[in-house]
Amino acid sequence: MDPIWIILIVIAVLAILLIFIYNQLVALRQRTNQAFGDVDVQLKQRHDLVPNLVETVKGYAAHERETLEAVIQARNTAVSAERSGDPAAMAQAEGVLGATLGRLFALAEQYPDLKADVNFQQLQAELSNLEDKIAAARRFFNNAVQEYNTAREQFPAVVFAGMFGFGPRDFFDLGEDRAKAEEAPKVSFQR
Repeated sequence: MDPIWIILIVIAVLAILLIFIYNQLVALRQRTNQAFGDVDVQLKQRHDLVPNLVETVKGYAAHERETLEAVIQARNTAVSAERSGDPAAMAQAEGVLGATLGRLFALAEQYPDLKADVNFQQLQAELSNLEDKIAAARRFFNNAVQEYNTAREQFPAVVFAGMFGFGPRDFFDLGEDRAKAEEAPKVSFQR
């Protein structure tokens, strides 16, 4: 066989391999972006729910201003972090928001009329449902990131990933606040 044909066949095989690697990394990056979008949607719903919770609690416990302001501040910080698109910043802000919401529900335990309020019960149940959805979306995102990072670090993709602009992605890690965030809010309808 002529050496020119051998060189052309090798170049064609390498080109096909590069196209395959590139397309696989693009597909995994898109899956990661879509998974991040799912987390983002759930977090926006949570952020929209928080002011309603605070207003409901204000009607019964207006003098608990410090806790209510802390919840609003944590929510605003989480919204700002969400706009940054940085999973690490979002995770940290969401951890703080989760902790302050826990304080809000602990506060509600002190007010039987508030606990009995139908609107508060509905908001509390909706938040609990959202927390489950957020946890599932976060797990899906982290799985997508793991698959993407693994694919870009495997040979031969690792040789080309940097050249094609495929950088590593960060996990949505809550760090120290993970245990609090993975625990669903307690919903109690007893008086």
